Amino acid sequence: MRDSESTLIKKRVRDYVVSIRDVAKHAGVAISTVSKVLNHYPNVKEETKEKVNAAIAELGFVPNTIASALSSKRTGRIALVLDATRHSQTADEIPMQYIMGAINKAKEKGMDIITVFFTMIAEMDLQAVTRYFQSQGIEGLIICGLSKDDTVLRELVESEKFKIVLIDAPGISRNTSSVHIDNTKAQYEVAKEFLRENNCKRILYISGKKNGYVSEERLAGMKQLAGEYDLTVLIRTGNFRELEARKLTMQYARCKDAIICASDLMAIGAMKALIDMDIYRPVCGFDGVSLMGYAGKQMHTVKQNFYNIAANAVEELSRLLDGGSGQDIILPHKLIRIKYLDVIS
Repeated sequence: MRDSESTLIKKRVRDYVVSIRDVAKHAGVAISTVSKVLNHYPNVKEETKEKVNAAIAELGFVPNTIASALSSKRTGRIALVLDATRHSQTADEIPMQYIMGAINKAKEKGMDIITVFFTMIAEMDLQAVTRYFQSQGIEGLIICGLSKDDTVLRELVESEKFKIVLIDAPGISRNTSSVHIDNTKAQYEVAKEFLRENNCKRILYISGKKNGYVSEERLAGMKQLAGEYDLTVLIRTGNFRELEARKLTMQYARCKDAIICASDLMAIGAMKALIDMDIYRPVCGFDGVSLMGYAGKQMHTVKQNFYNIAANAVEELSRLLDGGSGQDIILPHKLIRIKYLDVIS
């Protein structure tokens, strides 16, 4: 771009708010095409997207919803971003508890909240994700289930363009807080109590998601216990899926004394596989979901209050939006044993 043209663009940006018509003219496309790019329509050519996005950047275009939010005082609008795939094989209560905890606390604080699933933004780059949230007037995000593989969301956190609270992921900064239980300690404690009662040495440990922060923390707790008590531990990844835990149990359980799982859902899969194999092995879970009570056996697990975790995340996000700095918040957990009568009583 020539210097004179660049100077003219900058003057226009100073003089008035750039319109969608200006962007279309600058990019050499129709207004409807600009709208499609802004709203992430899938049938727009990559070359066209690049031209429109370049025009947006050069002109400093701000969609109306963002402009109105910027010209007014704080809107208090936030987004709860969930990885629903972790719970895709069952209608367990974890996502719903997160949603209800966040909604009720947001209502209490007079904040507007929307729910966004990872799959809705999976194909976007950092620029597109940023515009997506800005176009919705979002000031702060609560992100649940972030892993190392979620590179764009991690870049969004590091960009510090929004106030963010991470649930079960690290990343403390001026604009970012983390809310979680001590997963390493909780896994160590529940496995220790479980093995104290069952006196087992050969363990099949079914870990969670590869490159997941929570999974790595829980695995660290299990490794710590194994080192202290001279356990033989076979580690396999179940991806928080009941079916994968079932397959792993069918493959390895006969030569093991016990099965410890990094989630209740995987523990249920392991228990059902053992029933089908007609062998007994004690099983330990993690999360404390009521669905565990229907597995047919009483099981050790870690009880998390997901409703309370989400409510605390909203409270913390409100503090960040009021000018507070990021911090690490560790919430309590409980060691429990869930059985069928506990669920129906």
